Amino acid sequence: MKRTTLGFIGGVALTAGAFALSPKAQFLAGGAMANAAYRMQDHLHDYDLEHKDATPEQVWTEFKSQNEMAAKVREAFPRTAYHPVVAMLVCMDARIDTNELVGDTRRNYYVVRTAGSAMSTKEEEMLELAVNNGVKLIVLTRHSDCAAEKAAKNPEARAKYPALVAAVDEREQKFAEFLARPAIAERIASGKLIVKQLDIDTSNEHLAEHSNTPAPEHAAAPSEEHGH
Repeated sequence: MKRTTLGFIGGVALTAGAFALSPKAQFLAGGAMANAAYRMQDHLHDYDLEHKDATPEQVWTEFKSQNEMAAKVREAFPRTAYHPVVAMLVCMDARIDTNELVGDTRRNYYVVRTAGSAMSTKEEEMLELAVNNGVKLIVLTRHSDCAAEKAAKNPEARAKYPALVAAVDEREQKFAEFLARPAIAERIASGKLIVKQLDIDTSNEHLAEHSNTPAPEHAAAPSEEHGH
């Protein structure tokens, strides 16, 4: 308890001191503190939702309780509203944290999350709407150790999840279809929009330009049931 209290006091002092720094230094300090907050919770494997023997009703009760606490904090410390200039298509895998991808907690991003980063017409339209609302960069991602991609390579899973694997099979086609949409193609040609296809290393969330070479699988990665 004493260590936690000292850590909290230190965090408050660091926060207060950060506002005297340059904008870049404040950004870096904020990112470091946000990362520290993630790490403070990360090791709590036997707390609340991590209980393996919890019933669905207990999980729901804990979920509501956490939201009530978080909402009270949000109400006490309202945040600035930003107009995103970046839109990201990201898999629903919980291991991927879009804040940690760029170390930015300011909600500067539209985020579309789907299983396996698959795109359908409605996602194409949503991203085009985001562009019409001021987005200048679209990031289409895939990630290593993806359960949806594994399902697409497994005959038994293909039979069990036909809609999911069909979406993964058609992903490249849908990406190309999106780039060919007249409004998107015109923005790209005029230099008003950039669209990047990137691979996410699930182990550390590092982004790299997408290639046709499959993303690396990590021996230490969680079991398939946790990946999407």
